[in-house]
Amino acid sequence: MGAGAVGGYFGARLVQAGRDVDFLVRPPRAELLRERGLNLRTVDGATERIPVRPVTADLLRPEYDLVVLAVKSYGLEGAVADLTPAMGPNTVVVPFLNGMRHLDVLVDRFGLDRVYGGVSMVMTRLGDSGEIIEVGKMGELVYGPLSRTPVLAPEQVHKALHGAAFTARTAEDIRQEMWDKWVFLASLGAATCLMRAPIGRVNRAPGGSEFSAAMFAEAMAVATAAGYPPGERIRALADRIIGDTERETSTSMYWDLTHDNPVEGDHIVGDLVARGRELGVPTPLLSLAHTHLSVYTAGRENPPATAPVTP
Repeated sequence: MGAGAVGGYFGARLVQAGRDVDFLVRPPRAELLRERGLNLRTVDGATERIPVRPVTADLLRPEYDLVVLAVKSYGLEGAVADLTPAMGPNTVVVPFLNGMRHLDVLVDRFGLDRVYGGVSMVMTRLGDSGEIIEVGKMGELVYGPLSRTPVLAPEQVHKALHGAAFTARTAEDIRQEMWDKWVFLASLGAATCLMRAPIGRVNRAPGGSEFSAAMFAEAMAVATAAGYPPGERIRALADRIIGDTERETSTSMYWDLTHDNPVEGDHIVGDLVARGRELGVPTPLLSLAHTHLSVYTAGRENPPATAPVTP
């Protein structure tokens, strides 16, 4: 479990609930955590300092019951390499990444019986000094096995994760839960990133609400063709959030885009576009958003040289 905005938040809450938790981090971050603990600034303005136990990859041993994986998609390959020494014969990994593509990576590496699916719902971000900043009252983990014969039973996973200061539940169909979040997040993220504005501002613009609704409809069509039609709950959430005209709601991908950080464009939006193409579902708006995010990523990786502007 890392100590970023997602893993750090849920890990800290588990530590506060008395669970035995190690935080897998890079050496510089480990040193800071040993010195300062993990600092959480709550939405109410309070600052909590939680003493935690950081470990680095070279110290891992295959002695863990459960590995919670909470990294950005572009850090997945490195994270898998780092956590492999922690995976004993009866260890399961529960990933809380967005989208679905990471499941194939983890199953290929560790086997179906040692991988769960997971969904996290939390409103946090990292501050400039590495503190975790809670920007909204939301904290939920949903998880479930991918196979019928996981090496660690769902009841044991639930026992490890429930009872802290967040909601935790086992899903009967974790793939459906993951698709539901993916459809919602990809739509909201694509709309706000493409328009470079929070969703309320987008929807107040001429044609904005129709644009946002069409983005969500494309994502729903892909999920339905894949066999995971979004249920009433996620549709109602989309009506309330993606259709909102007042609040300045956005996503972590929008935050990253507007703060010159790497973005999860391929994993969240691009993979949905690719699956739509395979299933014969047109996704013109999602494709446009993916192109926009890809151009942004290329610009970060290869900044253009300064050139004169022709008047």
